Formats: sequence, structure tokens, C-alpha cells
Amino acid sequence: MDNLRRPFFFLALMLMVVVVVVEMGALGVLGGSRVDIDEVAALLPAGEVQEAFNQMDADQQRQLNVLASEDKAPGLGLPYLALVDGLLLFTMALMGIGLFVPGRIQGRMQGVVTLIFALFMIVTAVALIITAVASITLMVALLSAVPFGTLTYLALFGFFNRGGAAVALGLLMVLKLSFAASLFTAQPRLLQNKGLAFLIMTSFLGNVIISGLHGLAPGFLVTLADVIAAVIVAVLAVLWATFLLIGSGISLYKAV
Repeated sequence: MDNLRRPFFFLALMLMVVVVVVEMGALGVLGGSRVDIDEVAALLPAGEVQEAFNQMDADQQRQLNVLASEDKAPGLGLPYLALVDGLLLFTMALMGIGLFVPGRIQGRMQGVVTLIFALFMIVTAVALIITAVASITLMVALLSAVPFGTLTYLALFGFFNRGGAAVALGLLMVLKLSFAASLFTAQPRLLQNKGLAFLIMTSFLGNVIISGLHGLAPGFLVTLADVIAAVIVAVLAVLWATFLLIGSGISLYKAV
């Protein structure tokens, strides 16, 4: 940490705090758009599903309209990004603490804190993966249950707030680029740390995976694609948290 330009380092740290806050608050801040039954009807494929829709009575159409009118939030991908970026923020925070705490004390404290944090992240990420997989199972089951399951899927998941997600992902990419630039300006040799460099690349990769699947999937399947992207990002977080767990265990063993 010799010749570290501290203002730029702490700017990078604050930018990563903002990144995690944006990701965790995405569902609450980015209210989804609402649709009506006519927009649902426009998505219906020809054949059995369209015929079932045409034969629905007024009460059934009203219930379908209630489902369709629910807010369409920008998916799970954005908040799940906070898993990977939370690990990056934690790593940066440890580096920041190291500027003020003596090395002997920091070494002992870092191993214990990292062990606890890594375990917490693994448990959290696994729980979120299970939740996301359950959502995927529900969507696939509804989509394949022609005709009424398909109608329900289209009303609940056929419309995704792609615009809101795109804005948030674009903002996150700008923040992450600014973070990387600030960290490089603070001390170029920091990015020679392979672990830190690969973790930063994983953070960017998460953005690319979510944006890519949003762009590739047909409109009515974007919600499903977004949850799949969330699972991929959460798996990456589990791998990184496991890496931290093993590293902290080795560190504690050596300390003992």
C-alpha cells in the first residue's frame, strides 16, 4: 500500500457502496410498468390459448386483468448482483481498515471476520438460489400448462420492466468503471492482485450476463431469462465466498 493515493482509494470504496445500494434498492425504487388485458391479448399465440382467452367470461377476464395490472419490477438479476458486489465491497473495506489498524492486529481480526462473512454469504446465496429456482419452476410450469396456465404466465410474467432494468444496469456499469478507474489511480499495483482483479472482472461479468440475457430473450420470456441470470450470478457469488472461506480458514490455521 506504499504510495497509495488515499482520496482516490476512498472514492473507489464509496463508489462500490453506491453500487451495492443501487442493486439492493432496485426493486423498491424502480417501480414497474402496468399493463391491461388488451396488452396481454396482444401476446397470445394463435390456437388453443387464443381460443381459451376468447371464451373467457367477464369475471375471468377481470381476474386476469388484476394479475396483469400488478407492477412489473425489474427482476431478480439486479438485487442478486449485490451478492458479488457485496463481496467486492467487503474486500475493499478490509483493505481500508488495513490503513488504520496495525498489521498484527489486522491479521488476526481479518481471518475471523472473513470466515463469518463468507459463511453468511454462502448461506444467503444458496437460499436465494433456491428461491430463484422455485420461481423458474413455477414459470415453466405455468407456461407449459396450455391454455390457462399460459394465460396466467403472460399476465404475471409476460411483461418485464426492461427499460427500468436497462437504466439501472447502465448506471451500475458507469459506477463500476469509475470505481475501477479510481482504484487504478489510487495505486495501479492494486490491480496486480489477481484475486481482487478477478473479483472486479466477475462484477463486470454479472452486468454483462444480465444485460445479455435481457437482450436475447423474446419479450414475454425476459422475466424467465432474468431469473436464470440471477441464478448464474448467485452461483458465482457462492464460488467467490467459498474461496474467501477457504482462504480465511488457512489464515486462521497459520495464526494458531
